[in-house]
Amino acid sequence: MAENNIPLHVGIIMDGNGRWAKKRLMPRSFGHKSGMNRMIGLAEHARARGIKFLTVYALSTENLSRPEEELDGLFGLFRKYFETNIKKLYADNARVKVIGDPSGLPSDIAGLLKKAEENSPADAEFTLLFAINYGSRAEILNAVNRAVEGGKKLTEEEFSSLLYTGGIPCPDMIIRTGGECRLSNFLMYQAAYSELYFTDVLFPDFTDAEFDKALESYASRERRFGKIK
Repeated sequence: MAENNIPLHVGIIMDGNGRWAKKRLMPRSFGHKSGMNRMIGLAEHARARGIKFLTVYALSTENLSRPEEELDGLFGLFRKYFETNIKKLYADNARVKVIGDPSGLPSDIAGLLKKAEENSPADAEFTLLFAINYGSRAEILNAVNRAVEGGKKLTEEEFSSLLYTGGIPCPDMIIRTGGECRLSNFLMYQAAYSELYFTDVLFPDFTDAEFDKALESYASRERRFGKIK
């Protein structure tokens, strides 16, 4: 693909870890572990392809209502593997940014995420955004409340700066794995003109080659942003 056909920012809804594990008669935690490994590999590949920002939907606000056993397993994976995997990204001159509400997470998990942000390279060429305990409606309401506290009408650009993603360009493309065709409360304001790509492939099987297929689809589309050619 020509360099100008590579999206600057890609968002990905990493769906299908649990179903992937179930097909193998394994617990859901096995699927989440495989999904975490694939996420880090995908970030490395995205950076190599020239993408500058990758936002991964790691945990939604609604996901926190899942069974305690599953959440304990997921947070256990974070405790065991997160720091090691993040160091791989640092070595590739990548930084970490967290979007969402850390106050709803276990304190040590929130601390790991904060540390990952603080230790990121200052001159990073690639940013991996973790959407964790994230919901787009909550994000928008938070921005509205901040605007009300400021007591003035805002431009679109000023309002965007109040979102969790303030300073980050809107996603050019959003990918969802696992066969569902919806955004599920992910970057809804920012996705106004994003190209959408849905695939039946479960996330642990979403290989670099599958990601490249999504990029090829993006490159074949004409983005007009509501204008007539």
